Amino acid sequence: MRRLAALALICTAAPFWSGCSVMGYYKQGVLGQMELMHKREPITEVLQDEATSAALAARLEQVLAYRRFALQTLHLPDNGSYMHYVDLQRPYVVWNVFATPEFSLRPVQSCFPVVGCLSYRGYFDPEDAKQAADELDAKGHDVYVGGVAAYSTLGWFADPVLSSMMRWDELRLAQLIFHELAHQQLYADDDSDFNEAFATAVSVIGIRRWLHTHGSAEQRQAWQQYRQRQKDFLALVRPTAERLKKLYAVQGDAQAMREAKAEVFADLRRDYLQLRDGRWQGYDGYNHWFETVNNARIAAVATYHDWVPAFLSHYERLGEDIDAFYAACAEVASQPA
Repeated sequence: MRRLAALALICTAAPFWSGCSVMGYYKQGVLGQMELMHKREPITEVLQDEATSAALAARLEQVLAYRRFALQTLHLPDNGSYMHYVDLQRPYVVWNVFATPEFSLRPVQSCFPVVGCLSYRGYFDPEDAKQAADELDAKGHDVYVGGVAAYSTLGWFADPVLSSMMRWDELRLAQLIFHELAHQQLYADDDSDFNEAFATAVSVIGIRRWLHTHGSAEQRQAWQQYRQRQKDFLALVRPTAERLKKLYAVQGDAQAMREAKAEVFADLRRDYLQLRDGRWQGYDGYNHWFETVNNARIAAVATYHDWVPAFLSHYERLGEDIDAFYAACAEVASQPA
């Protein structure tokens, strides 16, 4: 029963279905996880297989190096995770469904035994995710569906390396592995904001350390540019979130609120275009996000990023002692929300 409950965790969550639909959700999670376990192959065997391409072999060698670094330098869990490979034959492993009410930035959540409440819900089949999203949309919610390259089972299973992870560049691949292993290091029940921000912070710390000891000048420059764009992006989104919160705090006429909400998002898109065509010199990697922005997208950003500066500041105050940082975060996680 505990293992079945843990499978709900790997799929993620939200509270609009009940009864048989919940059992169907558990079933797709169980079957999806079983498929991954059935398809996985030890990386050492994949590397020895003559059919393995040189490009894939090089990426898997990198994964093993990142895994050793995560253990030796970041002191992340020493287990079988990321020692196997799965060719998914699809672009993502799961599709997460985020939803918020029309006039709120608070994610709709689902709660499960053992793993607690989560701010999103994931599906191994994109059609299932779309159906769930359509049901939420029909209820008037703002909805966002995003493909996910990897997830953590929090140590319940030996998480494999997935083909969906291979499209990332070297540093993003390392960041992803550090992030997912951080979930195995520490997980606070009923607090997606804490969990995702903690894991994101650990991944940033990991990349800093990796670049210090292994990175080239080109990689350091690329990472700095990536992080600066991310900071610029958040500098646009956070004030927008505050404007929306103030708007939604006043329960006025629904149509007037919809018009005001549309104006806020129009301002955000305008500011983005100025940033893209100005300081970013035409870099358009965020185009789709801003073209489809809504409450749910804003909420998803908050879940992964809002508390990251606080975690990083705490790490620095502890003299960048990674073990002291983990202990301090575990103390926070053990307290009531």
